[in-house]
Amino acid sequence: MNKYEMTVIVSAKIEDEARNNTIEKVKEYITRFGGNVTNVDEVGKKRLAYEIQHQKEGFYYFIQFESDSSCPAEVEKMVRIMEDVMRFLCVRLDEE
Repeated sequence: MNKYEMTVIVSAKIEDEARNNTIEKVKEYITRFGGNVTNVDEVGKKRLAYEIQHQKEGFYYFIQFESDSSCPAEVEKMVRIMEDVMRFLCVRLDEE
């Protein structure tokens, strides 16, 4: 099992409940494709470095999980088409 961290930026225009549902859906995708979510950090609303979809702010989430090497690619396919997700990035964490 490899350790991964996925950063997700969610639109600031949606309600709190919709934002929580979006993150829950990302977590469901991770478990569906064989991953195990270990930690979710909500950083909160931050100003973006540049405008994305005519928005200057977004909510940042960092989701750590463990999975095999095929899970991140499958999760990225699903997250890519989610309307409320502005940007995402998944990286493998180094073993220490």
